[in-house]
Amino acid sequence: MFIKMKIICITPIKNIFGVFERLESMSDNLYYEPDIDKDALKTLLKVSGADYIFTNPNKQNYMLDGDLLQFGQLKVICTASTGTNHIDVKYCEEMEIEIISITKDYQVINAITSTAEHTLALMLSLIRKIPTSFHSVRDGNWDWEPYVGRQMNSLTIGIIGYGRLGKLMAKYCDALGMEVLLHDPYVFSFGGNIERNKQPVELDELLERSDVISLHVHVTDETREMINKNTISKMVKRPYLINTSRGEIVNEDDIIDALRSEDLQGYATDVIRDEFGDIKNSKLVEFSMNPNNNVVITPHIAGMTKEAQEIAYHWAIDKLEKKHHD
Repeated sequence: MFIKMKIICITPIKNIFGVFERLESMSDNLYYEPDIDKDALKTLLKVSGADYIFTNPNKQNYMLDGDLLQFGQLKVICTASTGTNHIDVKYCEEMEIEIISITKDYQVINAITSTAEHTLALMLSLIRKIPTSFHSVRDGNWDWEPYVGRQMNSLTIGIIGYGRLGKLMAKYCDALGMEVLLHDPYVFSFGGNIERNKQPVELDELLERSDVISLHVHVTDETREMINKNTISKMVKRPYLINTSRGEIVNEDDIIDALRSEDLQGYATDVIRDEFGDIKNSKLVEFSMNPNNNVVITPHIAGMTKEAQEIAYHWAIDKLEKKHHD
C-alpha cells in the first residue's frame, strides 16, 4: 500500500504551473506555509508529524538548523535549488535527515540560464547607472552629466569560476565585444587562448587587468571572503564588482571601505552576507541607500523566472517522489 507523505511547504509554489497540485497529490496533508516564521515552523513540526519539508532559499529568511530540526520526525528536506547554504548540512548528516537538491543534476540546471542573464543585467545596470539615473528622473531632474557610463566593448571582464554560469556569462560578454579573462584552477591549466577573445589567467593577473569582475563560485573554505581588502588592493583599474554567487564570497565591510575610497567603482549583488537575519541590520544595505555609493542590490531573484522555477521545482518534486517510492 502506498503511504502518502506529510509535507510542509515553506516556499511559494502556487504561481508555478502544476507544482502545488503535484505536492498536494503526494501528501495526505499538505501544510502550505510559504510565509511561516521559524518559531511557528518549530510548533508545526511538533504537532503535524510531518516528515518532509519542501523549500527554496530565496523566500526563507532563517536557517533550517539544529535549533529548528530537533522538533518533530523529519526525514527529508527537499530544496528546489543548487545551493544548500540555507540548511545546516552537517546537522542533517548527523541526524540522518536526507537533503534532496538539484546541485549536481546537470541535465536540468544546464537548461536554466536565468542567473547568468540576471548577472548581465546587474552589470549593465551598474555600469550605465540605470537605477540612479531613474531615481533622478523620478525626483524631477533631467540631467545626463552625473550618469556618464562606459561602453562595454572597451572593457575587460574577469570571470572567476568557469562552471555553467561562468561559461554563460563569458558568452554574453564576448557578444558585447568585451575582452574576457577567466580564472578557475579546477577547469583548465593557465596560458593560451581556449576560445576567441577568452583567456585563462592566474587570479592576480585577472585582478590587475579587469575593468569588471564577476563572481561565479560555490561557497567553500577556499572561496569564503575571497574578495577582501587584500585582493581588492590588487585591482589596479578600480573595477566594478558583480556577485550572483553568495554573500559569503566577499567581505562586505571591505567592499564598503573600497567603495568609499573609490578602489571599487561600484558593486552589484543579488546576495548579501546574512540573508537569514533582518536585512535592516545589514551595513551593505544601509550603505546602498545613498545613490552616490553606486551599489545595486536585488533580493536573491537571479534564478527567479517563470521558466527557471518550472524546470527546477518540477525536477525537485520528481526526485522527492522517486525517493518516497524507493
